[in-house]
Amino acid sequence: MSAAPDTRQRASSGSPFEKKFGFCRAVRVENAGNNRIIVAGTGPIESDGTTTPGDAAAQAERCCALILAAITELGGSARDVVRTRMLLTDPADQDAVGAVHARWFGQARPAATMCGVAWLCRPEWKVEIEAEAVLAS
Repeated sequence: MSAAPDTRQRASSGSPFEKKFGFCRAVRVENAGNNRIIVAGTGPIESDGTTTPGDAAAQAERCCALILAAITELGGSARDVVRTRMLLTDPADQDAVGAVHARWFGQARPAATMCGVAWLCRPEWKVEIEAEAVLAS
């Protein structure tokens, strides 16, 4: 008996971590009328592989831009986002990152988690964000 073909769609942001760690930016999974886009933890990484310069708000802007680009590539929009997780290395950045989150995803009002972490993949990263979207059938 052969395995069913993989019908998942994938989006890549070109992050050097994708190849190094064996993942993609986002995956769209469709089964039983359920269309979900799951976006990996997204750090503030530029297309040339460098870190987005600036404070946590500037880095969160880049994370959100990468997330929305992946969701759009896979057929969704910001309004489809139902869940986000914001990881911060400094709790003092919560208001700035929260304001960025509200600009990008506030109309969707997803279930959201914001928490502090000891470190992220690069020491200069102040924030990493992940998301999940559910598309209308």
